[in-house]
Amino acid sequence: MIWKKTLIPLDATIRDVVETINSSGFEIGLVVDKNERLLGTITDGDVRRGLLQGLGMEAPAGQLMNETPLTAHSDSDPAGLLAKMNADLVRQIPLVDEERTVIGLAHIRDLTPPVESRENWVVLMAGGLGERLMPLTEDTPKPLLNVGDKPLLQTILESFIKQNFRRFYISVNYRADAIKDHFGDGSKWDAEIRYLEEDEKLGTAGALRLIPEPPAEPLIVMNGDLITKINFQDLLDYHDQQGSQATMCVREYDFQVPFGVVDLHGNLIRAIDEKPIHRFFVNAGIYVLDPGLIDFIPESNRYDMTELFEAAINQGKVVTAFPVHEYWLDVGRMDDLNRAKMDFPNGVNS
Repeated sequence: MIWKKTLIPLDATIRDVVETINSSGFEIGLVVDKNERLLGTITDGDVRRGLLQGLGMEAPAGQLMNETPLTAHSDSDPAGLLAKMNADLVRQIPLVDEERTVIGLAHIRDLTPPVESRENWVVLMAGGLGERLMPLTEDTPKPLLNVGDKPLLQTILESFIKQNFRRFYISVNYRADAIKDHFGDGSKWDAEIRYLEEDEKLGTAGALRLIPEPPAEPLIVMNGDLITKINFQDLLDYHDQQGSQATMCVREYDFQVPFGVVDLHGNLIRAIDEKPIHRFFVNAGIYVLDPGLIDFIPESNRYDMTELFEAAINQGKVVTAFPVHEYWLDVGRMDDLNRAKMDFPNGVNS
């Protein structure tokens, strides 16, 4: 009974819920009492909304709990469960008895045919010089440096393929031939790979204007030096549910001032905050873009993703943030590469 992994006590923290969600695979935590009676639910979306509202990982999970979740009786038929999920736009329904004791959990993936492949194109940005990883990148482009037993970019590609994405653009510049020789047309992975060849550095968004034909579905764009355990279908669902034209994945970043911060009014001290911690959301280097945003990118010169998001905001587009609570690592420096090798000695997807 794998669904039992989703059960959490009322005194759990948000961190506990995140660990439950990530380990169980059901994208939900069922809050229960000591007799396993359902008190409420906390979905992956609830967690992300809580993080955006400023709740920390050690906050009580009960602050996120839906106390009146949709439920179904234990003998509900699959067709009825699926209809209920589609009507209420949910992916999971706890199954309970007359005493509200949890006896199962229905998930939409178990009630629908498996997706053979997703139509969304994935753009992997792999044209950087990798200067901070010199001398390793003097002859080998950063995306081809090994983490475990395979190149970093191959790990990223296989993570997407594992989630049924099959259509890829890879943006290349530095040591482009080495990347193209390694990946070819993607047939080795039963995928389609095309290349966006930058004759000059075009920035983190400029290469998108090299896409030859407008895609029909939203694009996922990701830096080619990231390791993450994000469920990309969840990201696309979030983008769609929010009515977004542009979605940026963000990470919480903490910075502690190493001194006491003095609050002054003129020359009078009003308060002293000893070594305060400031929390920010920072760009995580993963995006979802509606195809129409490519038209915002100028025909020439370098253009970065932050400029594209600012242009979308200025044009009144719906621009949203998707907070990442899953594993995420930017392999940009030697310390980061060494950490990735320690975290995944046998490879990320092993």
